[in-house]
Amino acid sequence: MLKVPSQRLFLRLALLAFALPLGGCDWAVLNPKGPVGDGNATLLVDSVAIMLVIVVPTIIATLVIAWWFRSSNLRAFYLPDWEYSGQLELIVWAIPLLTIMLLGGVTWIGSFDLDPARPLESKEEPLNVQVVSLDWKWLFIYPDQHVASVNRLVIPAGTPIRFALTSGSVMTAFFVPQLGSMIYTMNRMRTQLYLSADQPGVFRGLATQISGDGFADMHFEVEAKTPTDFYAWLGQVRSGGPALTPEAYIELSKQSVVPAPYTYQTVSDGLFEKILDQTLPPGPGPVAETDPGLIAAATPRLCVGRRN
Repeated sequence: MLKVPSQRLFLRLALLAFALPLGGCDWAVLNPKGPVGDGNATLLVDSVAIMLVIVVPTIIATLVIAWWFRSSNLRAFYLPDWEYSGQLELIVWAIPLLTIMLLGGVTWIGSFDLDPARPLESKEEPLNVQVVSLDWKWLFIYPDQHVASVNRLVIPAGTPIRFALTSGSVMTAFFVPQLGSMIYTMNRMRTQLYLSADQPGVFRGLATQISGDGFADMHFEVEAKTPTDFYAWLGQVRSGGPALTPEAYIELSKQSVVPAPYTYQTVSDGLFEKILDQTLPPGPGPVAETDPGLIAAATPRLCVGRRN
């Protein structure tokens, strides 16, 4: 059998280690830009640190024992009649138990503080945004400003955003990694989420549950602007563009991938509630005349109250 010299093996492992950061991983969760994202990152790092209290000593002990009881070590001794040690049992069980209790306490407190429906502490009034997930796009409605956008979420930095989310199609998940918590969207159900951006910037938002052929393109941009720039953007949206009427929504709900974000200058009153209670029906799904093969692939659909 061909043996690889130790130096060559070490070089190969080193090159592999250096290549790992180039694997396309996005560290957005550990680069938070909002209070919720910061809390999530802190909880993740603290949990890993607590678990390493057991993992690292266990790995070290395994290597030390394997080295000490190697066949060439004549000083190592073997006790064939050894059966039980109360002190060893106490160490083996007490340390993991205390670690689990600490980890559970940190997780419990963090989960309460990061409850998606819990309002964020701020001197600013929250901005209401209604989110509808479709095949394969995101609709953002600003009910108080009477405008809407597709695949582009514009928010004022430093202002809490109160999201009301539902689905006009199958169940999926809404996630902006740098701002915080992921939450599911389901038709005929309203979920609530509070997020905020600390400072202006552009962040990536995405769907995190597979929802069909166009899932890979079901992402959006989150643009956090200064309050002045945010209201200037609202003025631009109101100055021109189509209106989001029930008829326009039905057309929008058809399966398609949006090549570029766009906006609606007005929104019909109560549109989100009509989507929620299915006064406006869910998206029609695949059309047999254009692509018959999609029907079999899309049945059954993962949904709540989905079309029959």
